[in-house]
Amino acid sequence: MTGVPAGTPLQQNRFITEGYTRLARTLQELVDPEFHPTHGSQATPGWFAFAIHASHEAGKGMLGAAIARRIIDLAQGEPLPSPARTYDRMGLTGTARKGAEQLSEALGGHGLPQDAATALGALAGAMNLEPLGDPRTLWATAHRFARLFFQAPGILPLDKAESLAITLERMLNEGNVAIFTDIGGAALRYLDWRPDTGGVTPERVLSDFTLAGAKPDESQHAFTVLQGLTHEKPAPSDFARRFPGMSAMSLVVAGFALLERARQCPGPAARDALIQVANNCFAWREQADAVQPAFTPPERLPGEISRADLTLAMTPLLRLELGTVTWNFADYAATQRDRDSNPLTSKPTEYNWALLADRWPAILTAFELGYRHPSALWTLPAPFTSGDDEVRRRLG
Repeated sequence: MTGVPAGTPLQQNRFITEGYTRLARTLQELVDPEFHPTHGSQATPGWFAFAIHASHEAGKGMLGAAIARRIIDLAQGEPLPSPARTYDRMGLTGTARKGAEQLSEALGGHGLPQDAATALGALAGAMNLEPLGDPRTLWATAHRFARLFFQAPGILPLDKAESLAITLERMLNEGNVAIFTDIGGAALRYLDWRPDTGGVTPERVLSDFTLAGAKPDESQHAFTVLQGLTHEKPAPSDFARRFPGMSAMSLVVAGFALLERARQCPGPAARDALIQVANNCFAWREQADAVQPAFTPPERLPGEISRADLTLAMTPLLRLELGTVTWNFADYAATQRDRDSNPLTSKPTEYNWALLADRWPAILTAFELGYRHPSALWTLPAPFTSGDDEVRRRLG
């Protein structure tokens, strides 16, 4: 299941999101026998329930890139109409429409031709564009996009705009595939191992279940320490400090052992505390190891711009819809200290999601939102249709 088949990024995204859904339901049933796919669970949602929505959010970004590339294709034959008429054709409405128009207009003010500015407005149209209502965020975002545009490979403006779209699409797709193959693959191996292991206990997991890169002594040490810290609120997450030099895959094995301990808990409070610690174990491997190369590859691929710089430009626009509740990066940043103490810059523009140190604390606050609304995450997103069909549906 974790061998992602060939296809367009949106086709692969649908496969991954559906795979996470199956894994999330199976693992939730382990810790909450009353779980029902329709009615959800009152138990703390596991990491894989969050992964459903994170994968779908990545798919939105890939859709924005696909639509931008479609607009670029249309502009190759003849100049596009105004941005407003182009976005009418896209079906952009509400805050997404307003934000796309704001961004395209601001990009025009930075010297981009109208067709390129329209395409890049659509590129960001799948994100949370409400932060662009702050003129400081709008200016910084437009300035960063414009700088990337003029630095992009290619001679013609549309070629440069396409470079941004290609970079975003590849980055999101590679990260999504890497996480699913890694953490999803570990879960699948665990579920394959589990039915053949009578009387599963945390101790049996730690002694008998293995993953490539994990070390049994490390997993045992992490489990022992973390099981004794379930009283901490929020759940422990400073793994680099607590376990220096430990393989993150050892933490994944410890995470499965913690889920087995949660399954045995007589009360919901102790169960939920263990699930939260396990979630952080899985998330640490996801963020510290699996996805980081997608944001900061060892070298820039042909036809791309800097992925880290593109992520910097898009960081203020990030959001994560968790079923019926939504986490916004801009709201998170607003609660943090002003990093540069400069009133002329907005807080969301002072972060870069490509940096682990910037995104790890933010991700933990998204978890906290899900924990406050445990049933919300089981309202699943509607799947995307396959690649070009989705773009044609949106563009008419």
